[in-house]
Amino acid sequence: METLKSGWIFFQDEILGMKWLNRFIGSLLDACGLDTAGKLGGSVQFFLYDTIKIMVLLGVLILLISYIQSYFPPERTKKILGSFHGIGANVLAALLGTVTPFCSCSSIPLFMGFTSAGLPLGVTFSFLISSPMVDLGSLVLLMSIFGWKVAITYVVLGLVIAVAGGTIIEKLHLDNYVEEFIRKGHSADVAGEELHFKDRMKYAWEQVVSTAQKVVPYVLIGVAIGAFIHNWIPEDFIVRVLGTGNPFGVIIATVAGVPMYADIFGTIPIAEALLTKGARLGVVLAFMMGVTTLSLPSMIMLRKAVKPKLLTIFITICTLGIIFVGYFFNVIQPFII
Repeated sequence: METLKSGWIFFQDEILGMKWLNRFIGSLLDACGLDTAGKLGGSVQFFLYDTIKIMVLLGVLILLISYIQSYFPPERTKKILGSFHGIGANVLAALLGTVTPFCSCSSIPLFMGFTSAGLPLGVTFSFLISSPMVDLGSLVLLMSIFGWKVAITYVVLGLVIAVAGGTIIEKLHLDNYVEEFIRKGHSADVAGEELHFKDRMKYAWEQVVSTAQKVVPYVLIGVAIGAFIHNWIPEDFIVRVLGTGNPFGVIIATVAGVPMYADIFGTIPIAEALLTKGARLGVVLAFMMGVTTLSLPSMIMLRKAVKPKLLTIFITICTLGIIFVGYFFNVIQPFII
């Protein structure tokens, strides 16, 4: 048992967390005369380490996830979802959301297509909530930073929000609050060509390049913010605003994430820096969920597809779910970290 535990810790720290890379970069910077114990040197080390680590993990994860995704083109996904009914369809939609694009703005066109194709509104919303909030990439990245208990709990609760949110929207019968051009649209069935291994790998590599080009700016901005928080913002300030002493920390973090636009890869370094400085785990994860699910650009895009009442209900459900998850993690933090 001890051998398995040691092996897992090594895998989590040195393979997923790539802590060897952090030590290597620190040694190089020290050899160049830059004091990594100081604010400037520490910021440079944090920036280089997190940028390289996230981009390497990003490339590997997108390659694997895109290969899996090649088996679920929109038409096939629509047929699979259409063969299920009730809460089972919501669960399946939420699970399929885990192998789709990495940000909400990429998921909204798929949501519009599924809705136009006549899939139940609650099912399409379960997909829309799950897709940016929870994916296989978030599981691996969270595991590399916070450990497997936090990662799995985060994913499970994210799926619960997606299923519950879609079910509530379905029960409210809000189909008339989808814009008319979506409701009266239709999706033609296109025969999907069976891909071979080489074709799937080509598709997966194209997705790596395409996604990397889109997310690199957000990763760099996120890492820069994380480096600033990690080395320049006093710890007592973070603790005072987002620590145990502030019962509104989760709400503040959720609201603070709304104006931003990033995916899980851009928020990880900020979350890592906040946690290191003393922010509560639930506060950090609520911030991540707020950014990935409720970002202002995504809501503006979604408004083109749904009417204000439905958009307000969607935002309310997601916000309440995120706040619940945040406070839940604050309670269980001593048991999982």
